[in-house]
Amino acid sequence: MSSTPSLDELRREIDQIDDAIHDLLMRRTRIVEQVGHVKGIEGGINLRPAREAVILRRLMARHAGSFPPQVMVRMWREMISALTRLQGPFAIAVFAPEDRRGYWDIARDHFGSAVPMTAVNSPAAALRAVAEGNATVGIVPYPAEDDADPWWRFLVNADGRTPRVVARLPFCGRGNARGEDRDALAIGPIPHEPTGDDRTLLGIELGADLSRGRLKDALEANRLPPTSFCTWHSRDPQGPSVHLVEIADFVAPDDPRVAALIARLSDMPVRVITLGGYAVPLSFPQDGRKG
Repeated sequence: MSSTPSLDELRREIDQIDDAIHDLLMRRTRIVEQVGHVKGIEGGINLRPAREAVILRRLMARHAGSFPPQVMVRMWREMISALTRLQGPFAIAVFAPEDRRGYWDIARDHFGSAVPMTAVNSPAAALRAVAEGNATVGIVPYPAEDDADPWWRFLVNADGRTPRVVARLPFCGRGNARGEDRDALAIGPIPHEPTGDDRTLLGIELGADLSRGRLKDALEANRLPPTSFCTWHSRDPQGPSVHLVEIADFVAPDDPRVAALIARLSDMPVRVITLGGYAVPLSFPQDGRKG
């Protein structure tokens, strides 16, 4: 006859599992420290948003049982961010004025409770903190068509020191974060890398009037499927219009599709700059089970 384990036996088993998890965490830390040593020799950026997204997607694909997947992802996000700090300085500048603290919550949920974060009162201040090296990453609102003075227009330049979009937050659901439902983007001096399911942001500066319909046709003709548009018009009547276009694909700065798009629009002054991009976030149904 099989006997039901006693409460003390079950608790001892839990203690053994906790010890095993702790041992693996300490082992993972030692390996990350070795990675940091290699990076210190070779140079490079410590933060790898694409690599982090691939890790979390892989874990979600194998996840089973009743443990909430969003909680599992949150635990891994805490660990990833804490270990990233072991490899070098890591700080966040968050657009979080007094009346919009929600961005602080989703930044903390993504980058962890121990990473230094500073609240700034404008998206431009977050960009400036990153550009000047006072923050590794800036958190700014996801672009909207009705933004009167859009922050993203400052990214539309070819200066290699200009921060680029590297992630969309939240990556694993909003949870109990305060504030409006508008997502955020993370920006930083980090290369845009493919993950297998990506979005890319293109800044398209046009020196002549062009309807969105024609621009959309030109993008689609060059296999650059747009998912959203935002437009900013220069205050100078003779100045250019600038479009922020989200593309449902990974697009590298030297992607031949970009050169083909410029050639297609060669009847007017045109400049196209890749502003970075992000791994498509995980999606969860309302009950919190993985989708």
